[in-house]
Amino acid sequence: MYTVLVDLIDRLDKMATSETKVIPWSCPVPSFGDLSKARIATLGLNPSNREFVDESGNELQGSLRRFHTLKSLGLTSWSEVDTRHLCTILDSFNQYFVGNPYDRWFKVLDGVLSGLGASYYNTAFAACHLDLIPYATECKWAELSLKQQSTLMVTTSDIVGRLLRDSSISILILNGRTVVEEFQNVVGLRLNSQEMADWSLPRKTKQNIGGVAYSGVIDSVLGIPLEREVMVLGYNHNLQSSYGVTTEVVSSIRKWIAQASKEFLQ
Repeated sequence: MYTVLVDLIDRLDKMATSETKVIPWSCPVPSFGDLSKARIATLGLNPSNREFVDESGNELQGSLRRFHTLKSLGLTSWSEVDTRHLCTILDSFNQYFVGNPYDRWFKVLDGVLSGLGASYYNTAFAACHLDLIPYATECKWAELSLKQQSTLMVTTSDIVGRLLRDSSISILILNGRTVVEEFQNVVGLRLNSQEMADWSLPRKTKQNIGGVAYSGVIDSVLGIPLEREVMVLGYNHNLQSSYGVTTEVVSSIRKWIAQASKEFLQ
């Protein structure tokens, strides 16, 4: 993780952040939670800007702070980072869920993890969260231009492979259709897909949104060998933002993930 963080900060310092909407003063976030202790990880697109700012766009301060910034580290540029700063940043990743986590987002996914007996919030059964792009942007992913999305994806396409390689993650859960699609593009693999009737989301004025489950097994990412097989499971609904996601749908997704994982780990 140390080497990955060094590389990400170096790339951030050289990146034209104004052209990608990356928040230039926010640190990269390769992991939410202690990756070294987790066997299960969820995967998203990129950190929310709410990890660094409040609803008014002001930098989080004091006990509300979630991750480090140039200001919190007393720096004027990322080129000034030294070993002490890096260790401080790494500690903020490991301690994320015992500080001020963005519960509005993570509590939903934690409910899915509970089917595996895992949790972000319990170090005895630790899970963590990873993102395809470990840089927070000023706006949501969908609001970025295709060029901006492509630039960010190319810039960080090796990161997930390196993180998985250096961890003990055996189950990777993809949250939402866009994550599934981008992950498939990065890995160069088409996951198996299956329609799930119990996951359908009703719509009053148009056709219901059907549920789709995705599954597959990987042993490398972009030529990076993982030295083991990792089960990849996903679903097409973004549980935090898809309109009409019910507790019944979340429960059905949780049960499916638990069963698929059990069969893989046997």
